Parts: sequence; structure tokens; C-alpha cells
Amino acid sequence: MKAIRVTDKALIWDDHQDLPAPAAGEVAIDVAWAGMNRADLMQRKGAYPPPPGASPILGLEVSGRISALGEGVSHFEVGDEVCALLTGGGYASSVVVPAEQVLPVPKGLNLEQAAALPEVYATAWMNMYMVAAIKPGDSVLVHAAASGVGTAVIQLGKAMGNPVFATAGSDEKLAFCRELGASGTWNRHNGSFADAVIEWGGADMILDPVGGDYIAEDQKTLKPEGRLILIGRMGGAEARFDTGVMLMKRQRIIGSTLRAQPVALKGEVMDALFETVWPKIEAGEIKPIIDRTWPVAQADEAMAYLESNESTGKVLLAVNP
Repeated sequence: MKAIRVTDKALIWDDHQDLPAPAAGEVAIDVAWAGMNRADLMQRKGAYPPPPGASPILGLEVSGRISALGEGVSHFEVGDEVCALLTGGGYASSVVVPAEQVLPVPKGLNLEQAAALPEVYATAWMNMYMVAAIKPGDSVLVHAAASGVGTAVIQLGKAMGNPVFATAGSDEKLAFCRELGASGTWNRHNGSFADAVIEWGGADMILDPVGGDYIAEDQKTLKPEGRLILIGRMGGAEARFDTGVMLMKRQRIIGSTLRAQPVALKGEVMDALFETVWPKIEAGEIKPIIDRTWPVAQADEAMAYLESNESTGKVLLAVNP
């Protein structure tokens, strides 16, 4: 098979040893499209190593066609068009993945569109409705709202009855967030978002991929019993927070990652997406947001674009479309 090889200077599409046949409970997928995520940037820089036993190849989500079934897998057939959440290995011509992390392509979508779904909707769903356990009517503040995860949060919030306040780095991105359903927005270049979110009504939950100086401002906007879910550190690894505010408001600050979660939990997340989100996608209430695509051999150019923060939604790699 072929896969992306990381060198000091470039991402190179090159020959790679073939994967073993799928074990019991696994499926093999011929990859059509691979999604690109900020975790891939961090892994490339050595700041986010794959969990023990995971593929060292970049890539946390793909779409494609099932090429082989492991023992005990009965709900898929060879040739089925699917998308999958991975622990690694997506920038490749084939992957092997636990069947629990695989879903059929939603009706009405093609493989390109389906590749934009698994990682961002699994991340959004797990953190909103499992980790933070928000209920209908609870409000959400999301930073980097024009990202893949951010656009998923906005659409899920609108569909599930959770108002969303979105922050991003340009008025154009914020206009797009409002089109998706955000009811409040703030341009981060205009200073702190805290007063605007408080005026909007405050947040029951915050999904924050930034960290750093945002943490103290996040605390100001949280309602009593509010949950701050930290999923990244784009703003730096160190942060200050007010323990007095944390105690008086009974705030919870939670670090959360999806990649290292056990297969069983990922399966729960994927089941929830299939039962609740897939019907909304098929009904047109939720849609994949794709910014640009590149051939996988141009992964370097695609990653530079993602790192520039110019994208709105997902960046995809065409492997064998």
C-alpha cells in the first residue's frame, strides 16, 4: 500500500508495508478520502504522539469502501461505502479499524462529504452530550468556531436545542457561523469575548481548543455549575484561572481528548451519531462543511493551508476518490 511518510522537510506519498488482514471485530477499508485535523499538525511536530499500539501514520478519519471483514463482523459487507473514526493511519491507501468505529455513509452524501464527518462530529457529540452532559436549552460557547469541530458544534447545538455563541478570527467566518445557526458571535481581534458572552446570557458549557489566556476569560462567562471542556492548547500550554470563581460558581474545568479513548467508548459515540445525527444529516438539518481538497500527494500544501487558520470547515485529502 501507499501512505504519507513524514520527513524533516516534507510529507511524502510513498510505498509502505501492507497492513495485516483485519482481526476479529475489525474491518479493512480502501481509503477514498482522508480528513485533515489539527491533531495531525501537532503529531507532525512531535507534540501529540499516537497512543500505544496506534498507527504512526497521520490521519484520524477516512471514508472509503470496505475491502475485508474480520471474524464476527456481520453488519457490514465487502464493498459497503463507509466513513470511520481512527486512532491513526488515515493518510494511506488502506486502513484497518475496529468495526465499532465505522458507520455507513449517510443517505444522500458521497464519499467526499462523508470524510468530513467522523472526527468532528464524534468530538462535538462526546464533549457536548457525554462529557458536559448538556440538556436542551443549555447554552454553549465555542472558540475557533469556523473550524471543523466548531461548525459541527454550531449545527448540533441548533439541531438539539442548545444556543451557541461563536468566536472566530474574521467577520467573514462569523457571518458563516451565523448562517449555520450561531445566535451570538465575537471577533477575537476585537479583544476579550467575555462581556459579549455575558450580555448574551452566559454559557452552561464551553468547548475551548485554545486554552492559554482564554481560560480566565472563559471562567467569567460560565454560569453556576458551568463546564469548561478544554480540547486543545492553540493558545499555549500554560494558563491562569481563578480558584475563587471556580469555587463560588461550582465550575468544572475538564481536559478531554477523543483519540486515546477505548474502543468501547468510541463505539458508544459512533452509535449515538448513527441514531441521532445521521437522520438529521439525511434530512438536510446538518451538513458537512468542506473548505478545500487536495490530492494526497500534496498533503504538505494542504497542511500549510490548515495551519494558516484560513480554512472554514474541513480540509480533505483525495486518496482514491
